[in-house]
Amino acid sequence: MSFRTLYDVQQLLKRFGTFVHVGKRIWDIELMSSEIRRLYEGGLIDKQTFIRVQMVLKREHRIEEKKEEEKDRSK
Repeated sequence: MSFRTLYDVQQLLKRFGTFVHVGKRIWDIELMSSEIRRLYEGGLIDKQTFIRVQMVLKREHRIEEKKEEEKDRSK
């Protein structure tokens, strides 16, 4: 499976019965990262998948941080 978007990560988590919706996108990303780590440590996903998914999550997290910074600056 190709992991390029946050949606792809959500679909992977969904396969393991994990649904994440905390209410704020950046918090969702952080929780997804934690859940992915637990899947990897539990041997349910391989190292390559773990790395690719973490890269997507880190990119999405940076995007959300940038949005929040821009929002704070505009106040």
